[in-house]
Amino acid sequence: MTTVDTPDTPQGTDENGRFTVRLANFTGPFDLLLQLISQHQMDVTEVALHQVTEDFIAHIRVLGDAWDLDETTEFLVIAATLLDLKAARLLPAADVDDEDDLALLEARDLLFARLLQYRAYKQVAALFGELEATALRRYPRSVAMEDRFVELMPEVMLGVDPRRFAELAAAVFRPKPPPVVGLAHLHMHPVSVREHAGILRVRLAELGEASFAELTTDCTETVEVVARFLALLELYRETVVLFTQEEPLGELLVRWVGGSKEQAELAAAAALAVADEEEYG
Repeated sequence: MTTVDTPDTPQGTDENGRFTVRLANFTGPFDLLLQLISQHQMDVTEVALHQVTEDFIAHIRVLGDAWDLDETTEFLVIAATLLDLKAARLLPAADVDDEDDLALLEARDLLFARLLQYRAYKQVAALFGELEATALRRYPRSVAMEDRFVELMPEVMLGVDPRRFAELAAAVFRPKPPPVVGLAHLHMHPVSVREHAGILRVRLAELGEASFAELTTDCTETVEVVARFLALLELYRETVVLFTQEEPLGELLVRWVGGSKEQAELAAAAALAVADEEEYG
């Protein structure tokens, strides 16, 4: 590719005053060079970065006081990244004994990703600039609603008279009652295990044998079921009942072996008398 420089156009500057890369194997904008390298259409090792740097310095000198800070910063970032990438590419691809050379090889992909990231940021910035320019051509509509649309709006129906408004206001400003934690569920009526043991004595003496479910059918609270179970354990300790359970977690059968019904009633009455004496002294 050949180019011709006119006396009015210094090396590295086009007719519009923008920096242009002019090498033996490439001539064009600096952004285009970055695009070709990122798309693997040009090898970074074939780019004479020293010549590009000298051309850019000459371009800055030509601009004088009119040099652009953004353009200079952009060149420094891209040139430094290309220099690191070129140094990493020039290293041999075989096994590396030096840890510093190995670190450069591992950083090669990161350097290339940095180039792609820079290009993506620049494209997004250009998109934002385009959106901003488009937004400047938009103006809000500062006119009233047309009559044909006003007539379509339904009439506002509150449905609340002044008295109801006053009640709502009073409810809002009325002090809220302090929160109360209910304790009714914590205080259950007292349950006597001896009393339930007396009930079970009489009932089992009449039935002879019954399941635990049958012995608790008249219980209304969970605590009463627990009292019946504890009462059965007391009766078992007195050896007046026997337990039978054919399989694990199966139905529990209770068999009475404590004598006749009259004996059971007498034992129940004696147990209740002892309980009353202990309670009231």
